[in-house]
Amino acid sequence: MRFKGLDLNLLVALDALLETRSVSAAARRLNLSQPAMSAALARLRDWFDDDILVADGRRMLPTARAEALAPRLKACLRGLEGLLSGASGFDPGAAERTFSVIATDYIVAAVLAPLSARLAAEAPGVRIDIQSPYDDSAEQLDQGRADLLITPDGFVHPDHPAELLFEERQVVVGWAENPLFAGPLTEADVFAAGHVAVSFGRQRTASFADRELALMGKPRRVEAMAPTFMAAPWLLRGTSRLALMHERLARAMAETFPIAWVPVPFDFPPMREMIQHHRAREADEGLAWLRREIFAAAHPST
Repeated sequence: MRFKGLDLNLLVALDALLETRSVSAAARRLNLSQPAMSAALARLRDWFDDDILVADGRRMLPTARAEALAPRLKACLRGLEGLLSGASGFDPGAAERTFSVIATDYIVAAVLAPLSARLAAEAPGVRIDIQSPYDDSAEQLDQGRADLLITPDGFVHPDHPAELLFEERQVVVGWAENPLFAGPLTEADVFAAGHVAVSFGRQRTASFADRELALMGKPRRVEAMAPTFMAAPWLLRGTSRLALMHERLARAMAETFPIAWVPVPFDFPPMREMIQHHRAREADEGLAWLRREIFAAAHPST
């Protein structure tokens, strides 16, 4: 197919080239020979009147023009995928499709893992590519690099639709043999103890709990920082430290780790977990199906 004289297959090749920054890797991704991908790169260079990729020692780096094209190209391909999906309908039992979802390990444990287990039988050709959240997660969605973003309210992109997935209360977690859990845990106990905090990405973005504590003027004494919630139990075990996390995750962790948990002993707002998709994907039946499945997994008793 051609659009204004451009072979549209070249856009798929361009996307692979910009992601892998390698002719050979892009060829492997698209099941092409290296000479065929080299020919595609040559045609792209001619069309855009730009080198697209330039050699830098043993690496290849995108040009400034290519860097500017990358997010628009990704959004274009995602939109086209959604258009074709909407036009042809979506049959999960027969579909061969990968969905990229940005979500924390908490969401993986509480929602996506149970969903993935069920889809293995019901939609065996559907794959969920889970990406860890970073400082630019909302921008990743905006640029078409992710199909869905699941994140607390306050981290969503303002230009795209977002829905409440569920609300979750926070709980205080610690080593099961921590003496603090032998009796009622008080607010004074919480702030007298050392804590394990969780922060995300290169900028060490604070978790929901720490953001709320800061707004309440109740900072805690952090003794250890974890990059994910799944790392927290290892930093609690054998210590008197505490951590704040989501109740669903604490319940799941208590099945594997020697931890105890109790409700937060003072007024604390529930976390509003949101699910967001790109506004250009409203007609994507496959994405709409996945959103429904995620909602069902988040509310198994309803």
